[in-house]
Amino acid sequence: MNKLFGLAFLMVGMLLAVGAGANFRYYSADRSASFTVVSDDNELIDLTALQPYVTYNNGNIYVDISDNNPNHPDWGGDGMSPNTTYVFEELFQVSNELWENNQTNYPICVDIKSNQDNVLLFAGDYSSPVAGPAHNIEFTVEHGNPIPVGMIFDNTNSTLGLDQFQMSFEATAGACGP
Repeated sequence: MNKLFGLAFLMVGMLLAVGAGANFRYYSADRSASFTVVSDDNELIDLTALQPYVTYNNGNIYVDISDNNPNHPDWGGDGMSPNTTYVFEELFQVSNELWENNQTNYPICVDIKSNQDNVLLFAGDYSSPVAGPAHNIEFTVEHGNPIPVGMIFDNTNSTLGLDQFQMSFEATAGACGP
């Protein structure tokens, strides 16, 4: 009797497990996500340093304009001066290798956001940008046509010392909207 009772429970449990999975329609939850840029020879969306001020360390991309940068050029200064504005073109580039293997030219929309008031971002050339200059920029990247990204640092009324901020990168399939 106990064996029959145990077998019945097992069958009911299996039916519930299979039945619940087969009719699943919707689930809603608030979650956060984060990612780290990592070294990968097969990456599909790539951030590539174009100047010695941009480095990779522990899977993160850094823009470091100081003498603490391991790639600091011998001719480089110790940082930036107060009450000045610096324009750095082509610090890094964003490329789209998303459908490289099936010979499809499918665009991606890249959104870069900065939380720093005195730093502006721009895509393309400074004199004729594709996007920006602004704190948040959005631009389309076609396969095989990387887009360089630059920054404008406005140090008006800045104090001496280290200034740090974060940027976020988001890429979605398809061209950016109007």
